[in-house]
Amino acid sequence: MPPTLRKVALTLHVTTSVGWLGAVAAFLALAVTGLTADGDATARGAYVAADVITWAVIVPLALASLVTGVVQSVATPWGLLRHYWVVVKLVLTLVATGLLLLHTQPIGHLGAVAAAGEPLTADLDGMRGQLLFDAVAALVVLLGATVLAVVKPRGVTRFGRRARAEAVISNARHG
Repeated sequence: MPPTLRKVALTLHVTTSVGWLGAVAAFLALAVTGLTADGDATARGAYVAADVITWAVIVPLALASLVTGVVQSVATPWGLLRHYWVVVKLVLTLVATGLLLLHTQPIGHLGAVAAAGEPLTADLDGMRGQLLFDAVAALVVLLGATVLAVVKPRGVTRFGRRARAEAVISNARHG
């Protein structure tokens, strides 16, 4: 991949990843508001907004972060499976995206109840608490992925060692 295109891909990946992190932080604020609001109208507004931000911002950014991360790793010397930090980051992103898609159901349910003006009864308390827990867990995972991307801890996978050895042999033959 040419350097200019690689920089564009990196910029897209960093932007979507940081955007995902920020959107989850905003979602966390809405989950806290929905759970602790004094007025039912405020709580309902928080859950309607949480549903909107999930589908309009968080899900698209999560998917874009995953796709741009794979493109970025495949198109650079880091590779997708050569370094442990890249593999761990990929697994974290896949798991976080999968859990996000799974947990859109309770978010949508609370959003629909809130949008319909129905009372947020005690039987919804577990679901409301789950939104708060999920947002905190997502932030921890996304911050962990960010730390991995910045620190890039050492450690080459078996595939990475083999690829490196093949490159040395290839260079020796052609060099």
